[in-house]
Amino acid sequence: MRKVKWAVDYLSNSSHLIESPETLKGQWKEFLQCDTLHVEIGCGKGNYSLFMSMLYPQDGFVALEKNDSACGMAAKKFDEQSQDNHLALIHGDACDLSNWFADNEIDIIHLNFSDPWPKKRYAKRRLSNEKFLAQYKNLLSKDGQIQMKTDNASLFEYSILEFLNNGFVLVDFSVDYRRDEHKEDVLTEYEEKFVEKGQPIYRCVWKKKYEDNTK
Repeated sequence: MRKVKWAVDYLSNSSHLIESPETLKGQWKEFLQCDTLHVEIGCGKGNYSLFMSMLYPQDGFVALEKNDSACGMAAKKFDEQSQDNHLALIHGDACDLSNWFADNEIDIIHLNFSDPWPKKRYAKRRLSNEKFLAQYKNLLSKDGQIQMKTDNASLFEYSILEFLNNGFVLVDFSVDYRRDEHKEDVLTEYEEKFVEKGQPIYRCVWKKKYEDNTK
């Protein structure tokens, strides 16, 4: 994404941006006044977390984005359209999740149309790589979920194996998720474009194995 100066400049003025997320580690539910905590990793311009927070006003949502311009756009959107305090934004990299969230603190992790990093030498950068999955496993609550959507068949196949080989159980699966209406799950910006083109959306939902749920 090209640098958008106004978006980058806006970040420091956002009321939804959490500048020191490490100070809320273990306290997110209290801060967002919720019992269920969602974290979207790679929120892009922010539509998904924004509209999901409107659909589930009783839940708390934290949107994470490392790209300066996209994060700034999400920040402005949150400030203009979200009137509650159940939505927060972090400008940072998913590698640092464990610095910001405590073990067992997150109830649902959303991976929406993550960068597929198609070249094998970049596989470790994929958000479904084993190094990220190990982190997610610690951060998820006992019955927590990872919900993943993608248009990329290769990434989907890779991710299925990574999840299965790293202590997760598949609880839902679709290779054409939007063939049926899912009012409980809003569309991302990317998803709207793919659906309009008739491209299938791949989706899977995971939980930790029983032995990992004892944490």
